[in-house]
Amino acid sequence: MFGPGGRCIVVVGAQWGDEGKGKIVDIMSQHADLVVRYQGGANAGHTVVCGKEQFILHLVPSGILHQSALCLIANGVVVDPNTLIEEMEALEQRGTEVEGRLLVSDRAHLVLPYHVLLDRARERTGNIGTTGRGIGPAYEDKYGRRGIRVGDLRDGNRLRELVRINVERANRLCEMLDFSERADLADHLRLLERVGPRLLPLIADTGLLIHEAIKARRNVLLEGAQGTLLDVDHGTYPFVTSSSTTAGGAATGSGIGPTSIEAVLGVVKAYTTRAGTGPLPTEARDEVGERLRELGGEYGATTGRPRRCGWFDAVVASYAARVNGITQLAVTKLDVLDTVPSVPICVGYELDGERMDSFPADIGSLDRIEPVYEEMEGWATYTADARRPEDLPRQARAYLDRIAEMIEAPIAYVSVGSRRDQVIQFN
Repeated sequence: MFGPGGRCIVVVGAQWGDEGKGKIVDIMSQHADLVVRYQGGANAGHTVVCGKEQFILHLVPSGILHQSALCLIANGVVVDPNTLIEEMEALEQRGTEVEGRLLVSDRAHLVLPYHVLLDRARERTGNIGTTGRGIGPAYEDKYGRRGIRVGDLRDGNRLRELVRINVERANRLCEMLDFSERADLADHLRLLERVGPRLLPLIADTGLLIHEAIKARRNVLLEGAQGTLLDVDHGTYPFVTSSSTTAGGAATGSGIGPTSIEAVLGVVKAYTTRAGTGPLPTEARDEVGERLRELGGEYGATTGRPRRCGWFDAVVASYAARVNGITQLAVTKLDVLDTVPSVPICVGYELDGERMDSFPADIGSLDRIEPVYEEMEGWATYTADARRPEDLPRQARAYLDRIAEMIEAPIAYVSVGSRRDQVIQFN
């Protein structure tokens, strides 16, 4: 997708997250000059398999595994400083150079232990199914105008006062929620004294760097986390994340104008999964769902929780294409369906006996809809060794063609395994 003259491309998840964005970003990063993470926090888990090694990245952009890419954590991300440093050190111990290749926006907000504490306190009484990493409370502080930003690390006196105020507030909230644990101010100050020297050299105006790279016609890849149906505005609210996961969020979260984005690559699995609670219209609640989970290794990279599995939902994917302005598709985990004799695709919904082809906003309707399926012939052929479109069996090509037809976007990549080399590039 990158060509001569440079481009700015967004990679978004077009389902409920866990679509395999990490692998696709890793593949595209070999041609990128900048790889930018634009939203979310350490609740994300992008898995990349290089040879016999597996890397699970939570905050560091997937492009870090390519020496040519400069990686940026942009202003839309909420950064747990302890997790970031641990991830950097783990990469360095495995031979991946990080120094001089990773920068963090001075406008990004920090996730601190009191955020994690509040997350646990609230999850006791709610049923959203968060990862418990403090992401929601950190975004609440950001939009409540009481957040602490990465750039605040430069001013020790201001930082200590901000932390004191927020720790006291968090403890009052814990008391109101009848939660016995409390945040300790001294522990927070010691943490920041420890991580500050490591993070200070990484702080930059990342939005300016991205803008300058685009002006210079360099290749810029904007990497999203989670998926469109977890977007705080466009997802299955309230069972959503706390940030904007869409291509529109990429502009806001990276500090560039929307006209700078030239293409949007939507990533979908060849079936559908969801972690945690919330609507999943095509969920297979029988042994078929269990089989898909085991064949696909559907366990969260961040939490280890088993994912719910079901058939491909073209209503969801079409909705995601509309919301994001998807121009091309990447389909992952096609190989998981190799042994499935017949592959259903959801092509519409029925609600109270009426056919509907658009994705409803309200949870009540989503709880009552019945998927309308179109049966596709399975291929019963091992696809993991396919490297060209013509290597795929006829039935698999027909399945992919039908997905592209319903979403109205051409396919650019198909992944047929977890390794970096198990990918088919179209066109």
